[in-house]
Amino acid sequence: MLGCIFCQIAAREKPATLLYEDDQCVAFQDINPKAPVHILVIPRKHISSLNDEIKDEGLLGHLLVVAGRMAREKSIDRSGFRTVINTNAEAGQTVFHLHVHVLGGRIMAWPPG
Repeated sequence: MLGCIFCQIAAREKPATLLYEDDQCVAFQDINPKAPVHILVIPRKHISSLNDEIKDEGLLGHLLVVAGRMAREKSIDRSGFRTVINTNAEAGQTVFHLHVHVLGGRIMAWPPG
């Protein structure tokens, strides 16, 4: 989608610290981390949020599989990590391209936010 920073990162038109990529998704470090490890996993295809009609349910599962892989690669899988998908502004979504946050490396408080 024209003007979407995450679409531009997925197309390698904008810089990011890429950690993983395949034909369906890209994972990269968040530029404003909220934890020692803060990775974003995004689909290459533009999907604004979970409110969109998502026909490829396998893609959503793939994003979570990659999130788990990133946690293992960053060695936060055993101590624990959090996955978050914010949907719309009141929930904290600031970039309207679906993304999974993978956060770890510190104790996570509950409730969040």
